[in-house]
Amino acid sequence: MKKILRKVITLGVAIFSILFIISCEEDFANIGSNVISNTKFDTNSIEIEVSLENSPLEKLQSDNISRQLNQYLLGVYNSSDYEKLEASIVSQVGVLTDLKVVDNTYGADTTVVTKIDTVFIKLPYQVLLNDTSNNYDLDSVFGDASNSFKLNVYRSNTFMNAFNPLDPTKRNSYQSNDAFEKIGNNLNATPDYQITPSKNDTLIAIKRRLFDDSVANIDTVKLSFTTSNPIPIPFARIPLDESEIKSIFLDKYESSEFTSQDAFNDYLRGIILEASGNESSLVSFSFNSTNSTLIPSIEIYYTNTVLKTENNVTSPVDTIYKNNSFPLTGFRVNTFNMDNRTYPANNEVKIQGTAGSEGRLKLMTPNDISNLRSQNWLINDATVTVYVNQSADTTNVPSRLYLYKYYDLGTSTITSQIKDTYSEALFGGIGGFLQRDDNGKIESYTFNITDYISDIASGEINDFPDVKIKAFNTTDLPVSGTDTIFNNFSWNPKAVTLFNSLNNTKKPVLKISYSEKK
Repeated sequence: MKKILRKVITLGVAIFSILFIISCEEDFANIGSNVISNTKFDTNSIEIEVSLENSPLEKLQSDNISRQLNQYLLGVYNSSDYEKLEASIVSQVGVLTDLKVVDNTYGADTTVVTKIDTVFIKLPYQVLLNDTSNNYDLDSVFGDASNSFKLNVYRSNTFMNAFNPLDPTKRNSYQSNDAFEKIGNNLNATPDYQITPSKNDTLIAIKRRLFDDSVANIDTVKLSFTTSNPIPIPFARIPLDESEIKSIFLDKYESSEFTSQDAFNDYLRGIILEASGNESSLVSFSFNSTNSTLIPSIEIYYTNTVLKTENNVTSPVDTIYKNNSFPLTGFRVNTFNMDNRTYPANNEVKIQGTAGSEGRLKLMTPNDISNLRSQNWLINDATVTVYVNQSADTTNVPSRLYLYKYYDLGTSTITSQIKDTYSEALFGGIGGFLQRDDNGKIESYTFNITDYISDIASGEINDFPDVKIKAFNTTDLPVSGTDTIFNNFSWNPKAVTLFNSLNNTKKPVLKISYSEKK
């Protein structure tokens, strides 16, 4: 009986499922035919000419106090079409406590002679694995990697504070054009040290010297991601003045300045890596590696020779090789020295990252808005497209541009996200990616702003600020689905030239697709 009942139930469910599927298919067919044969609405589109002009920057926030920066630029980028950029880095230095030059205590008949073998700043390059050679190629180098830039290292006398000295209730911030006071001598072993980025700079041979300057051993230093991945990672090395480093570091190891990080920050307030030059050679470095050996650092290698005197004869009884590493951690600031070029009023607009230049868009005039609201349209899609001047320098164009709202209040400014950046985040957000023509040449950037234009058309918003266009930075994106805050950070040095409305064939345009009742 149970088996018969189970079969009946199963058969009933099967029949119901078949009828349900047939019914659904009929419903879908009806829906489809209704859509296709719908004669109540028309779909159409309009194009509105957009005003676009240059909006050069003087500065922007470039510290890691309120938000961690992923990249720091060092070097020079120089193009005749854009502002020359000299990017430098100011960083605090991490310290280990309980440091001693000589770890052990010896008797009166024993002396220890310390010889500095080498001191340098280590800057690991960012790399990509070359599958063919099974070695690393340099990544994040802008300009010509065969070019050099000059680098000088200084001690900073500017204390970097987490809180605003004028209002300690607020977090502090530093701008890209802030000046940091230098103190003491140049710390370079060679002033104006030339850095040429190279994937072949994968090791350094350190000669370990005894009390009499004879070489006791040679250490080879290489960097790698893990012990199981021995492929060497290239790194830049800036030799430092041994006497200066001895005075600042080794001579102070057992003093109060080295008892805590706070005490050390007040003593050594930071290191300035200052780049200059005229040739394009710009490198982006990461300071946030989880591998401690890949964090930029000051490296001090020295050798202690233990000498013992017996019967008026002094001879070495022990040799101790030491290395102390001081990471460039804590607060950091990327400073940008721009040449502040004034661009002519023509049919071009320059977009350049860092503290270069942005574009200022006026999407619609008051008359455009009034006409839009009077139509009672259903906005299906709204995009803004800007076109690239292919005759300008396109060597390092941004792969993406970004839009944000800009309120100019006269004495101050306010910035915020455009709604589509967070309301459509799961569907690509605002877009702004580089597009190419049929020949593969860079052509345009298109931004999706349907929700923003819909809110304007419906009257949901009544403030109409200008919109800024900039080279995209990863920090531009909202951090949540309701985040309207926009903070302008940029370590993207790329640049592109756009056409404005004075160009007859490739002027910026706002295209609105809509539906309306017949």
